[in-house]
Amino acid sequence: MRGKSGAEAVRRMRDRDRGAGYPWLVPNAAATKPPRDRAPLGTNFWKLLTSSGLSNLADGVFKLALPLVAIRYTQEPVLIAGLSLVASLPWLLFALQAGALADRLDRRKIMLAANTARAVLLAAVAASVALGVESIWVLYAVALFTGTAETLYDTSAQSILPQIVGRTQLSRANGRLYAVEMTANQFVGPPLGGILVAAGAVIAFAAPAALWLVAVGMLFLVRGDFRVPRDAPASMRSEIMVGLRFLWRNKVLRTLAFMTGLFNLTSSAAFAIFVLFAAGPASAMKLTDAQVGILFTTTAIGSLLGSFAAEHIERAIGRSLSLSIAIVGGAALVMTPAFTTNPFLIGAAFFVGGFTVVLWNVVAVSLRQRITPDTLLGRVNSGYRLLAWGTMPLGAAIGGVLGQFLGLPPVFFITGIGTLCLLLFMFRLTNASMDAAETAATQDEQGQDSATTM
Repeated sequence: MRGKSGAEAVRRMRDRDRGAGYPWLVPNAAATKPPRDRAPLGTNFWKLLTSSGLSNLADGVFKLALPLVAIRYTQEPVLIAGLSLVASLPWLLFALQAGALADRLDRRKIMLAANTARAVLLAAVAASVALGVESIWVLYAVALFTGTAETLYDTSAQSILPQIVGRTQLSRANGRLYAVEMTANQFVGPPLGGILVAAGAVIAFAAPAALWLVAVGMLFLVRGDFRVPRDAPASMRSEIMVGLRFLWRNKVLRTLAFMTGLFNLTSSAAFAIFVLFAAGPASAMKLTDAQVGILFTTTAIGSLLGSFAAEHIERAIGRSLSLSIAIVGGAALVMTPAFTTNPFLIGAAFFVGGFTVVLWNVVAVSLRQRITPDTLLGRVNSGYRLLAWGTMPLGAAIGGVLGQFLGLPPVFFITGIGTLCLLLFMFRLTNASMDAAETAATQDEQGQDSATTM
């Protein structure tokens, strides 16, 4: 429960913000600067960063290789989009359980197990392709099981960070992590995936398997116990409900989760069919596999620059305006292919979108990590991602169906308009409301610490 002082802080913030006709255009930067701590991030952080980079490189190679191999078996938009649906389906089915496990078990060990499972699975698929056992349905099975492992890995990876760095270092640490992850996942991974697919499906699947194993080796070097203290043992269902109640009762986290879910729905719809727009004999852009990979590196370049700039932008103009800019950039990312097949114009939109998506992630994730207690972070992260990422399979299905019946350009236009509609939520997600949520969380934590020492 929030104490009186926390409630008063909320009322003061709300009263201060009344009468602002366009709250997202009021940066109020002086009131919304997150805490800054310039102390070193520590050796454990840099080991985690290296492991995360290797893991994301494997992920970037695999996620482009999968649809590029698939279009050798079928040109049906519904079947190609179905791969994205199946890969993201575990976020809808297993996200809550993954969060409960992240709060019950050692988070590092969960990450080790998940990456080991992905490496073994991809190695087995590479072997089956080498033996001539290959079909679109094998790829569907691969997408489902690697997606399940990703659910476990990502939930624990996002929850472990406040145990490795201080909460006042989270914006900087998240920025560095996103820099490496986006560089590996989108800058190096896609072009490498395109080159590897051109070299052969066996190599395209064996390479990420090897990278995941190396990432496991680096993660073994991270020292410490990453199991969080627990209250009296309870059923998984009741523990999940505690996390969901915390998320639902916090207006800021709830709004951010819904907004992220809507953006992921629109972007998944667009990118589930983008490979058909870009590559293949019937495509509009007529790109080769390697050129598709290079096109996606423009998103990665924007993401890389955004990861370094996000902390400074957040402090300069405030959280609310930063998030609003991110929405506009995300709309440009998905809508531009509706108007042109020029790879340079689409690449420019991808660059802007990559920059602003990372800006959103650094602001939103760092705020969530500050607001949420460590003991609940796994469950809150998983509940958040159930809302935020559970829409991705639905988006992929919508993209496939719309692409089948309307053609591909209308899908990009519709999803772009849908993304712009997120600006309407910024009337609720003001600087004042985010300030109040962080202030209340700090006061609650201090109150718990005082109660413990008495």
